[in-house]
Amino acid sequence: MIYLDNNATTPPAPEVFATLQAVLTSNYGNPSSAHAFGREARKIVENGREQVASLIGARAANEIIFTSGGTESDNWAILGTLEANPEKKHLITTRVEHEAVRKLCEKLEANYEVTWLEVDENGFLDLHELKNSLRRETALVSVMLANNETGILFPVAEIAEIVKANSGAWFHVDGVNAVGKVPVNLKNTAIDLFSLSGHKFHAPKGIGALYIREDLKLPSFLTGGGQEGARRAGTEAVHQIAALGQAAELAAEFSAVDEIFALRNRLETEILKKIPNSRLNGSGDYAVRLPNTSSISFEDTNGEAILARLNDLEVCVSTGSACNAENHVASAVLQAMNVPYRAAMGAIRFSLGRYNTEPEIDFVLEALPKIVRELRDLAS
Repeated sequence: MIYLDNNATTPPAPEVFATLQAVLTSNYGNPSSAHAFGREARKIVENGREQVASLIGARAANEIIFTSGGTESDNWAILGTLEANPEKKHLITTRVEHEAVRKLCEKLEANYEVTWLEVDENGFLDLHELKNSLRRETALVSVMLANNETGILFPVAEIAEIVKANSGAWFHVDGVNAVGKVPVNLKNTAIDLFSLSGHKFHAPKGIGALYIREDLKLPSFLTGGGQEGARRAGTEAVHQIAALGQAAELAAEFSAVDEIFALRNRLETEILKKIPNSRLNGSGDYAVRLPNTSSISFEDTNGEAILARLNDLEVCVSTGSACNAENHVASAVLQAMNVPYRAAMGAIRFSLGRYNTEPEIDFVLEALPKIVRELRDLAS
């Protein structure tokens, strides 16, 4: 199998699986228990917290609160901010956010005013529009660091400065598809809240974290016990936290990003050269994109049909966000970028990872032109 869908999820690294298995079978104590077995579990939890804090450049380990993943972290950041600022009824986000942010903000429009920042045809934000949208009653600005479909990177450190210089709003960053792919150093920013999810960088599904700036008082999202410093109730999943910490350490030490970047660039360049009427979705400037991601549209064909043909060859890709795969409509991201319908419906996202190889790219470049040609012939 050739797996080119690493923005949807990643395979657990062998080192991560070994850690998960060892802790699950040998260190299963409750970290809130006072006995030695519980204290050992507490050490594992706190070590994982330090590893995650180090990966994203937090000021202190206690700024990391473990969650079930990116969706919970995003929801908690947004709803907690609104609860903490009940007098403010305005929030700002973008048209290209992940569903965990975008759909929640759509729901909140019943009681709040939401400003939706547009993007241009390359997927970039207009920071002047952001500045002009800020108000005294703005409670929150929520912007992703890396777009999960196009790989476009938003300048969140600069955005944080704009938010703080022009409002009293809190600033949340959805970093789920960036962590483990690009460096993150939060201590040098004015970012208040930052979401991450382990399964995007070779940890298991079901574990993530929310960075909460040390001096921020975010209300608890769950009601129950006093775990996570009384900020997130529920017994900590010690084995999952250990695995997340191990994955964070592996990501911090990973030195082959340039190899992934080169493979992605070759795949993208050759596809655009070999297949007529193909187009890149998003900027061609590598400096403002994730090093592993390409969204390419094949005009006058269907992305789901391409995906199915590649699947028959045991090649895994995506038509966009995995959370949107069953809708059979052009993704909200491509619609926001004004990608023409005949191109948007033929979009494929290729997202590479640390285990991809040159022969795998060779295979895809050999198979894909034939697949697109055959599907276009059938449609004509």
